[in-house]
Amino acid sequence: MKGATLVALAATIGNFLQGWDNATIAGAMVYINKDLNLPTSVQGLVVAMSLIGATVITTCSGPISDWLGRRPMLILSSVMYFVCGLIMLWSPNVYVLCFARLLNGFGAGLAVTLVPVYISETAPPEIRGQLNTLPQFLGSGGMFLSYCMVFTMSLSDSPSWRGMLGVLSIPSLVYLFLSVFFLPESPRWLVSKGRMDEAKKVLQQLCGREDVTDEMALLVEGLDIGGEKTMEDLLVTLEDHEGDDALETVDEDGQMRLYGTHDNQSYIARPVPEHQSSLALRSRHGSLANQSMILKDPLVNLFGSLHEKMPEAGGNTRSGIFPHFGSMFSTNADAPHGKPAHWEKDIESHYNKDNDDYASDDGAGDDDDSDNDLRSPLMSRQTTSMDKDMIPHPTSGSTLSMRRHSTLMQGNGESSMGIGGGWHMGYRYENGEYKRYYLKEDGTESRRGSIISVPGGPDGAGSYIHASALVSRSVLGPKSMLGSAMVPPEKTAASGPLWSALLEPGVKRALVVGVGIQILQQFSGINGVLYYTPQILERAGVDILLSSFGLSSISASFLISGLTTLLMLPAIVVAMRLMDVSGRRSLLLWTIPVLIVSLIILVISELVHISKVVNAALSTSCVVLYFCFFVMGYGPIPNILCSEIFPTRVRGLCIAICAMVFWIGDIIVTYSLPVLLSSIGLVGVFSIYAAVCVISWIFVYMKVPETKGMPLEVITDYFAFGAQAQASAPSKDI
Repeated sequence: MKGATLVALAATIGNFLQGWDNATIAGAMVYINKDLNLPTSVQGLVVAMSLIGATVITTCSGPISDWLGRRPMLILSSVMYFVCGLIMLWSPNVYVLCFARLLNGFGAGLAVTLVPVYISETAPPEIRGQLNTLPQFLGSGGMFLSYCMVFTMSLSDSPSWRGMLGVLSIPSLVYLFLSVFFLPESPRWLVSKGRMDEAKKVLQQLCGREDVTDEMALLVEGLDIGGEKTMEDLLVTLEDHEGDDALETVDEDGQMRLYGTHDNQSYIARPVPEHQSSLALRSRHGSLANQSMILKDPLVNLFGSLHEKMPEAGGNTRSGIFPHFGSMFSTNADAPHGKPAHWEKDIESHYNKDNDDYASDDGAGDDDDSDNDLRSPLMSRQTTSMDKDMIPHPTSGSTLSMRRHSTLMQGNGESSMGIGGGWHMGYRYENGEYKRYYLKEDGTESRRGSIISVPGGPDGAGSYIHASALVSRSVLGPKSMLGSAMVPPEKTAASGPLWSALLEPGVKRALVVGVGIQILQQFSGINGVLYYTPQILERAGVDILLSSFGLSSISASFLISGLTTLLMLPAIVVAMRLMDVSGRRSLLLWTIPVLIVSLIILVISELVHISKVVNAALSTSCVVLYFCFFVMGYGPIPNILCSEIFPTRVRGLCIAICAMVFWIGDIIVTYSLPVLLSSIGLVGVFSIYAAVCVISWIFVYMKVPETKGMPLEVITDYFAFGAQAQASAPSKDI
């Protein structure tokens, strides 16, 4: 995971630059006003140009990133930061300064919108939340260092606002260098364009190993949008190849063969009888059809059931489920226990109809040995002609060995198999089409009982693993049933944004979550508390204490702001630790109440005068608590969720919609605050913020599912399944 961590750190420099600039412009405006004698309206315009630029670029950044890629947009962001820093260093008048601020907004908008997407698409599920908290940490770190710089420069006789703003070009040059020479393209975007060779190399770099068969198969399957999905409760065991039955289809007892993406093994699966089915699965189905709380989204219960009694995403030697699935391509086509005899024919007809359909830009698709098509990622390692004529016959000893080492997380903490987060992917061939199975060990059994004995197993084997499966048609569907996922990905992308995909039930449900949480975050009061913080600390006498050290009021205000920002950093570190342990939903549910209490106490301290010292202490404590708990939950999590819940093909487009809502909300809140303060006062403003936080908690409880430790493709499939299941349920039961 070291490769993914380094890539995330490099990409997050864009958020560092945004935080740096936010603090710098706040300090520089004091000296800009003195130098240029700007009227109040123009002062607001200088600050607003950055927000306007971010809003404008956000409207098109998502679709363009789906077209050109994530990496070019990050490079463009670094160029914008670098150029605007140079222009601000020169700035002969306010017009040039406003133009530079507009370019700065372009850079900030691209970074804030696309860095979380880029990290989510390159990070393993086990640490995706932790890495996606880095933008919040580096953004706050940039603000702190910038305040330190502004404070230091304010101690001089004639501080230069041009120098303050121009310093931005130095770290942005580092960002530009890393974006060009270090950051790889997102492997998920590469797969969506059919550039399989490049995607495989990037995955090998990120994972730190050569074998990325499972990951490649997952990324290919992630190209699907919509489609019918079902859930099954299965018992899975290693197949005994010495048997006589060929389970190409489901037999009379419901037994079936599952093939995998790795090694030369296949598995036998059978549905769990109704009377033996786990309570967890029954509650999952029941949560979709028999919702007792009318307004609560059934998806919340569905996702929650997947995490019940499951191993932590970080994992250790106890976090395994079952042995890795075998290759569906590496056994003899004519053998009774190998792949279906018509497999090669189907594959050739599906994917070799045009040698250039899935070729990369360099024409690698013309080479028979190339991995640059949708077929190769689903194939195991290349086999020799001798290998193709042999069928593995594992002994009972090898079976026991597989079970003994059936943990996903080995002692060194590296994932050995699967698609991440304890999930596995298998395939079943039936009636001329291939079904995809996302499997995870059912959480109702203890780890000791994860391999259980079930009477009536095939050949008396009896040892099964209880797994829940989300089933849908694979991209290996028959030629007669080609769907949107079967269209060559580079041709689909070239046709422009997939606006029609926004009407898919799962995508619509995800947009409700993403847009809703972004709106509520902006109106939860963070801008108001930031605006009011200097007054609170001044009332507490902090400025008087600092003036005794010979600091001017301006320098003291910069130092106070820097110290306030410094307090956020330890809280963000705690959030990074908890993001993949407690989860996103849990963090929101227990941090938002602290925001509510803090705002209510601030209102009370304004209405009730106890004493100057007590009121100042209450106000200061509430501000510190608000900041710390905001950056632990409501600060980073909306962007993390939005980068996780949308399908690969429309992720950029949906993120652009959510980000546009974010920036519009930012503008409304920032410029309505002075008007609200003059009309309803501080008590009224903070009361509104507290009410919005209450609404936010209700929204999170009712609508926001838990996504920790789940591969992105599994998350989007569960959104689609939940939306379809609820739509098909009787209206009286929903």
